[in-house]
Amino acid sequence: MRPSSSPSDGLFSGLSGDPGVDAQLADRALLRALLDAEAALAAAGADCGVLPRAAAEAIGACCRADLFDPAALGRAAEDAGNPVVPLVRQLTAALPEPARAWVHLGATSQDVLDTALMLVAARAAGPLLAHLDRAADAAARLAAAHRDTVMLARTLGQQAAPTTFGLKAAGWLVGLAEARTRLDAVRAALPAQLGGAVGTLAALGPAGPAVAARFAAHLGLAASPLPWHTRRQPLLDLAAALGGLLAAAGKTALDVGLLAQVEVGEAAEGGAATGAGPGRGGSSAMPHKRNPVDSVLVGAAARRGPGLVATLYAAAVQEHERAAGAWHAEWEPLLDLLHLAGGAAARTARMLGGLRVDARRMRANLDATGGLVLAEAVAARLTPALGRGAAHDVVARAAAGPDFRAALLADPEVRAHLGPREIDEALDPYGWLGSAGLLVDRALADHRAHRAGPS
Repeated sequence: MRPSSSPSDGLFSGLSGDPGVDAQLADRALLRALLDAEAALAAAGADCGVLPRAAAEAIGACCRADLFDPAALGRAAEDAGNPVVPLVRQLTAALPEPARAWVHLGATSQDVLDTALMLVAARAAGPLLAHLDRAADAAARLAAAHRDTVMLARTLGQQAAPTTFGLKAAGWLVGLAEARTRLDAVRAALPAQLGGAVGTLAALGPAGPAVAARFAAHLGLAASPLPWHTRRQPLLDLAAALGGLLAAAGKTALDVGLLAQVEVGEAAEGGAATGAGPGRGGSSAMPHKRNPVDSVLVGAAARRGPGLVATLYAAAVQEHERAAGAWHAEWEPLLDLLHLAGGAAARTARMLGGLRVDARRMRANLDATGGLVLAEAVAARLTPALGRGAAHDVVARAAAGPDFRAALLADPEVRAHLGPREIDEALDPYGWLGSAGLLVDRALADHRAHRAGPS
């Protein structure tokens, strides 16, 4: 069990989480979800006539998180291997005698804990998706504002060809939007778990399937056609969506951090402009430094995500009807993934919302290449006359010299087909942007359509 404090309260955890998301992951929130599951189970049983309505109402009234101590339950959990057993014992003791026999009817500990984790995930997804919306909106504003801001594209770490900052931001936008769509779909499909001891619902008699359906409905979770005690696809879908979110945020953060390098200087985090305070990004040793803190922290979260996703996937191979250890291995990695995803989404929104873009530096860095990054454009103009291979070789020979334009003008093979005006046209970066503007427009149109549609 986690400590009873919020996941954001520790010296390190506040660097990776978000208060709004973490509030749904704290021990008190998990306890509330466990009790919500117990109350819903009793209500569903009453709906289907397998327990008295009065007993269900008494159980529901007692399923209040403030009546129980998460830390004490955590200490007692070791004897049973999970916190549901001591919780059921304490809940039963707190009830009037006539209702005690009906607590936890037809369920096993895994039913309640799996269902509670699905509730926690669904509740944490609310603020998490809101942060993703803010991040995507910020990326869209950058893409629109810089649709035609020319800059260097970089491939394999090297200067490659011209692109636009608008297209780069549109790439961030689409990655974040895709992550949001996946997570929203997974949230809508998060299932309740009810199977009883071995997945047969035997303790509920013929009403078992009906109770399971009512149980899910009371909680606002999806109904599963079968118990999923050792069929862990719902959890894997959630893990994959959270891992994809961290990857999309991490890619954005990595780009921002690289653009913010002093020798590049094409973008910078907003610092005080984001409301984070004037000292944000400062160094304990070097007074001149302003580190891209959000980029760094999002990148750290993205690097932790794959290990957690791998743990959940490794734990998914479970034996027979109930697992020994694999199920237990899932709980904390899942909560950690939600914690990291919440923090990454919030920090990405802040990072992009306050990003300062230096269009002049982008153009200066592009021009500093002396036209070399337009070598492909020059070769394309020569290809009809020389063939693709020969055109490539001629331009490569000119690119090896200190002055690319002068070398082109001096080369007889080039001069035979291109004059100074054609060479200058080929060396104009705006002439070699392809469909960049149209791609930005497409991404923005998709984003507007999504934001205008139903949540």
